[in-house]
Amino acid sequence: MSVLTASRLAKSFGALDVFDNISVDIPHGAKIALVGPNGAGKSTLLHILIGREAPTEGAVARMRGLSIGFLPQNAELDGQAALWDEMLPVFDDLRAQEAELQALEAAMSACRDDGELEALIKKYGALQARFEAEGGYDYELRIRQVLEGLGFDRATDFNRPIYQLSGGQKTRAYLARLLLESPDLLVLDEPTNHLDIRAVEWLEGFLSKWDGALLMVSHDRYFMDRVAGVIWELNWGQMEVYRGNYSHYLTQREARHARLLAEYEAQQEFIAKEEDYIRRNIAGQNTRQAQGRRKRLERFLRDEVITRPRTTPEIRLRLDAEYRSGEKVLMTEGLVVGYHDDKVPLFKAPDITLYRREIAALIGPNGVGKTTFIKTILGNLAPLAGEARLGASVKIGYFAQGHEDLNHHNTVLDEILAVEHMPLSRARNYLATFLFQGDDVFQPISTLSGGEQGRVALAKLALGGANLLLLDEPTNHLDIPSQEILQAVLGDFAGTIILVTHDRYLIDALATQIWALDEGEMVVFEGPYKEYLQTRSARPKPQAPDSKPAPPKPAPEGKSNGQPRLSAYARRKRLEEVERAIERLEVRLVELSGDLRQASEDSDVDRVRELGEAYAGVQAALEAQLAEWESLLE
Repeated sequence: MSVLTASRLAKSFGALDVFDNISVDIPHGAKIALVGPNGAGKSTLLHILIGREAPTEGAVARMRGLSIGFLPQNAELDGQAALWDEMLPVFDDLRAQEAELQALEAAMSACRDDGELEALIKKYGALQARFEAEGGYDYELRIRQVLEGLGFDRATDFNRPIYQLSGGQKTRAYLARLLLESPDLLVLDEPTNHLDIRAVEWLEGFLSKWDGALLMVSHDRYFMDRVAGVIWELNWGQMEVYRGNYSHYLTQREARHARLLAEYEAQQEFIAKEEDYIRRNIAGQNTRQAQGRRKRLERFLRDEVITRPRTTPEIRLRLDAEYRSGEKVLMTEGLVVGYHDDKVPLFKAPDITLYRREIAALIGPNGVGKTTFIKTILGNLAPLAGEARLGASVKIGYFAQGHEDLNHHNTVLDEILAVEHMPLSRARNYLATFLFQGDDVFQPISTLSGGEQGRVALAKLALGGANLLLLDEPTNHLDIPSQEILQAVLGDFAGTIILVTHDRYLIDALATQIWALDEGEMVVFEGPYKEYLQTRSARPKPQAPDSKPAPPKPAPEGKSNGQPRLSAYARRKRLEEVERAIERLEVRLVELSGDLRQASEDSDVDRVRELGEAYAGVQAALEAQLAEWESLLE
């Protein structure tokens, strides 16, 4: 049975027909990716399916009681409460049960009447069984896993008010709450926006195990490969359904287009032969046969003719190096990257030699220093120590993530003419290859979308003739067809590339070596991305902490007015110790709750009283550790 079925949907805005005659269904547990060029109507279709918009024609039938979680492109969680507190309302029912269990535990611990205690134990056992079955003992663990998986730091982010988060963090917070709510149907519009590779990998694993149905719009091809089992392609107002992940869809789409084109060309050949026969015989001895064929051809053209398969306009990009560089393109020695104002290094790079025709992918979480490393190579930022040297005859082309190299006061045409002086007619023809036609070339850069600014930046890059390309998130805001073209062009480039990107599909297709940045360390792996992932997964994982609670540690010395006076290093170390103690105490509480349940089922009154006192003691120790944790954060 399907959770949602749409029949003959159409949507128009005035004279503009967005799509027509679309019929789709979403089965239980399906994982579907909706793809298509920008402007095809993907977001509009999502809004119709979930009931936010009405179709011009057609209808949507939803399963009775269907719960839908929707992440729009620019969703932001808002509020005054802390991030952690914004997640808790998802579990209000469990928290009410938890409070009742704690009240019963206190009552059992204080009760001295065996009859009354037996009644309390019976009530406690029934409530605890329900609490455990509904996930009551792990809801806080689930919150931590989701928030940390999406890139939030427990020490610095969990207690921050929502209004203090950045726009990207608010979107991730919104997504976190949706995932915790576990709706029957999860609808995500660009869920990987604002996520680094580590967070996207976590989300892939989470959604791969998702029991409910999933419908998503994404430009992340690797993400769709790992998660989706069905691809819906929306283009030219029509829907095509493909079984399999994104890579299977590419193969099927190419085969389907080739088949339709062959059918069209065979039909055109048949029509041409029929028209030639009619023209030669309409006035001759075979006029009767010619007239009969003409009538049949007219019926055929009216009822059976197929149109030529349409193709979406694509950018036409070429990257040619003006001249060849030396074999050694980039060398680093003792390089330490960071900002001189901070005096704190972001990371120390191993000694690197990058050779011509290599493609190095620089990857890592947000904020670890990837763009700073690029600025250091460019010479825009001096290293804290060591050096980065360019080889002989190296000419750099730089694609900035935020398109800082674009003058927002210029028009599109001005930007191209600033790189190379050329006749206006040639400049306009050149821009047409990047889909800027007619009056589009006179638009100010400030009015363009992110994708359009990216196309202008690529047009400028192609004119530069560089033999070393430093590309910082080049596929951001590009639709999938443009990403595919860029990938093909970079693969044919005769120079050298350093690629900073979260686009793992691009990394997997192009990179000859991986430069992985994480927590002050840079690892150079000489080999493709798949081999890097295999090597990374083979590394030993850290052991889980001992489940037994550690004895309480004395409060740190040197307090004034209740506030600790610790150095930044000492405070960080103490925070780590307290967090480990909190984890152990939380595990111990779960163990005691299980023992309490068993003792209540066995009607062991003395054991219940003993365990209740132990539970209260661990709970008090946990509250003390939490208080110290909050004090250290402040």
